[in-house]
This record gives sequence, structure tokens and C-alpha cells, in this order.
Amino acid sequence: MPGPGFVRPCLLLPSFDIYNNMNHEGPTFESMNKTENTHGMISRREALKVASCGFGYLALAGLSAGSAIQGAGFRNPLGPKKPHFRNRAKRVIFMFMQGGPSHLDTFDYRPELKRFAEKLDQGKKGGLFPSPFEFRPQGQSGLMISELFPHLARHADELCILNGMNTNSPAHPQATVMVHTGSTNFVRPSMGAWITYGLGSLNQDLPGFITINPTPNLGGAQNYGSSFLPAAYQGSRMGVGNDAMRNIVNSQFTRDEQRRQVDLLQSMNRNLIRKVRRNSEVEGIIESYELAYRMQTAVPGVMDLSKESDGVRKAYGIDRKETNNFGTQCLMARRLAESGVRFIQVTHRGWDQHRNLKQRLETNCSATDLPISALIGDLKQRGLLDETLLVWGGEFGRSPQGQNGDGRRHNNRGYTMWMAGGGIRGGMNYGSTDDLGGTAVEDKMHIHDLHATILHLMGLDHERLTHRYAGRDFRLTDVAGQVAHRIIS
Repeated sequence: MPGPGFVRPCLLLPSFDIYNNMNHEGPTFESMNKTENTHGMISRREALKVASCGFGYLALAGLSAGSAIQGAGFRNPLGPKKPHFRNRAKRVIFMFMQGGPSHLDTFDYRPELKRFAEKLDQGKKGGLFPSPFEFRPQGQSGLMISELFPHLARHADELCILNGMNTNSPAHPQATVMVHTGSTNFVRPSMGAWITYGLGSLNQDLPGFITINPTPNLGGAQNYGSSFLPAAYQGSRMGVGNDAMRNIVNSQFTRDEQRRQVDLLQSMNRNLIRKVRRNSEVEGIIESYELAYRMQTAVPGVMDLSKESDGVRKAYGIDRKETNNFGTQCLMARRLAESGVRFIQVTHRGWDQHRNLKQRLETNCSATDLPISALIGDLKQRGLLDETLLVWGGEFGRSPQGQNGDGRRHNNRGYTMWMAGGGIRGGMNYGSTDDLGGTAVEDKMHIHDLHATILHLMGLDHERLTHRYAGRDFRLTDVAGQVAHRIIS
């Protein structure tokens, strides 16, 4: 310990005020070093360079760099941003079928499965389970689509059916997080967060990313979170019906009371900024409060489905018990899309058919077929389909082998998703599984490839859309991903 009278040595910083005397770009060290030494003595700046191996000068560099960043000014994180190249789509609607829909009973026609099962004594020896549903060619393209989707089949020529999908894990939690974030091992930003980070929002009164009726488990908020990206890019959760705006509208206070609360908080934040000069974090908080307040006016108007005609509501199946929930989600998605939201997700749960597959698939498809068909037709009629990318699918598929008599196991080695609109070449199959439908064998598309293709259609290069965190640049596709150029029109 130093004794009495000890004076701690210190280094004096330059006398000029680096906050008040810098230009928009901030001071450069080259210009600082040009100060002439007219007294033949070592300057304070030179002392910082040589004393303590230059650590003092390193500290000054950090201070000046921080000042330059602050001097650049705050930018609204949700402000529209230019894509890397010409985009084919302006927005994405992701229809997530949680549980793993059976591709073999919906969009992957495998007549060989039935023949092999019959050869092996009705599947008892080989354990094969042929589809109990009929497939028929649909549209001018002749795409083979199951009888489970009679309404969607009318739009066959709009669909690009991805029969060669595969992913890393056959477990629900890992596969669900993978399709949303591109990772199973660590918490990563969701696909919607990455797209909003890259492009911003088209409506400054609404979030850039909204998820409707998300799964509460199997990743939960991680599936629409922003992880290490700024919180402005995470998804805003919405429910259906009376629960739609529970997290948005504050019913405890009147609008005038909320406005006074916001004004008080904003005045405190602005006083802080006046004291510390520019601060991007505080300015970001100010913008977040203002967005939250504006949302309470904008969102109820967008979500007021009573403004839709009886014909539109009927088309989405809102007047029918079995289609009301998902039909409401799809109509909400269309209204959010035309209002400028960049990424919208709707979710239908319960596709995990280990038994009672025929009955449960009929129920699931009956609940979603009409609303999806209505969404495609509605977007097309409004001139929005060409700039709206639709993505349908679950976290994996099902096995050609049976289980529990009338069910299928998980299968991540080969399954089906489909895309439509937004620059997609319709009326085609891309990729295929083997004769039994168990493994992707041709034009295989991993989840990383799907993400790379979605980003490409949005005008984003998946290798350039990065964010530096923990010492390295991260991206949605990690170190993989190939764009499927053949499916782009």
C-alpha cells in the first residue's frame, strides 16, 4: 500500500473537447498527430503514445471511436433498408405446421410404397404403411396432390413443392428451433429477426415481424426471438380472437394516461441525452416507447376483421368451427402483409400423428386447406402474391414405416415443404425422396438451403447478412446454405 503523501501518477488528456470539436466523421488520429511541437517538449499526445507501452493512447482511441459512433446519429432500426440486390419478394408469410406433417399422405406421391407393402404381405413383415389417401394430378402442371387438399389443389400451378427437404434432428424441440433459427445447439436469431434486421419494416407504426399463435413450447420465444441482434428485430407475439392484442393494447389506462406516461419517460430519456450527448441506446429506447404507443392505435385497426366483407370472411372459413382459428390467422396475415409487415408467421399445431393418422390428418387438413387456398386467392386478386413469398411446412416429415397400426414415426431424412408467390416458379416439384419416400435423394434441400433461398428472394445475400457477436460474424445459414436457383422464376 502506498504510504502518506503518495501522489498517484496520471496522464493528462488533450485539452480540447473531443465531443464539441469534432466533425460528423469524428476526429482522425492522423489529424490529431499533425499538431506541431513548437516548444521542443514532448506533447501530451506523444506522452500517451510512449508511456506505459501506449495504453493511454489506446484508451484515447477507444474514447474517440465511441464519440464518432455517437456522432453518426441514431437511426431507427426498423427504418426501410436497401436489399443487397433486386428483390423478388417484399415480405414472407410462413405457415408453420407444428408436429411434422406426413409428406407421404399430402404432397409426396409414392405409388411404389403401396406396391412394396403389398409384396411384403400388406406391410406386416416389412412394416411399411402405404397412404390411405388418393393422389390426383392437379392444374395444368399436373402436380400430384392428395385428396386431403381439394381447395389448395386449385392453386397447384402456383406451388413449388420441395420434395427433397432434410434437416439435422428427428426430435421436435431441436428440429423446430432449427427451422426457425438455423441452429440446434445455441440460441440464435430467428429467420424473421434476420430478415427484419436486413430490410427493416415498411410501416413505422407496426413491427417488422409478427408471429400469430406461436407454439408455447418446443423452443417457445426462441423461435421468434432476436438473440444477439437488437431487440427491435424480435417477433411481436399475437393471439387469435379476444387474445389477439393482449400483449399490445394496455387496457388498464386510458389513451391520455398512457400518453402522459410515455411523455414523462421520454422527457427523462431526453434529459439524459442532453447530459451525455448522443447515446444510441437511449435513443433506441425512446423509439421503442413511441413505436409501442403507435402500435396501440395502428394494430387494432389492422386487426379489425369486421371491416372485411361477409364474402371474404366466408372464403377464409371464419364462419365455420373447424376453419375459424386458422382462417382468422390467415386473414390477419393478409391484412398485416398489405399494411407493410415484413415477416408474418401463422401456426397450426397437432401434426404429430403416431397413431390415428387417417382421422387426425383429415381433421388437420380440413382446418387449414380452405384458409390457405383463400389466402393465395386473396393475395393474387389484390396483386400481392407476386411480391409475397408463402412458405408452408413443419419441422420434419413422417416415416414410410407404420407405427401403432395407423401412424408414422418421425423422419428428418426426407420430407416436403412448399413455396409460392414472391418470385417462385410455380407448378413444379423440386427434389425427390427414394421409392419409399424415406430419404431425400435428388436436389436435396437442407434447412440452410431453404433459408438461403428465402433470403435470396428477399434480395439478401445470406453470406453478407451477418452480425458480429462474440468475436466473429454470425449469419442465419451458419457456414452452409445454397440458393436453389432452379425454383426461381
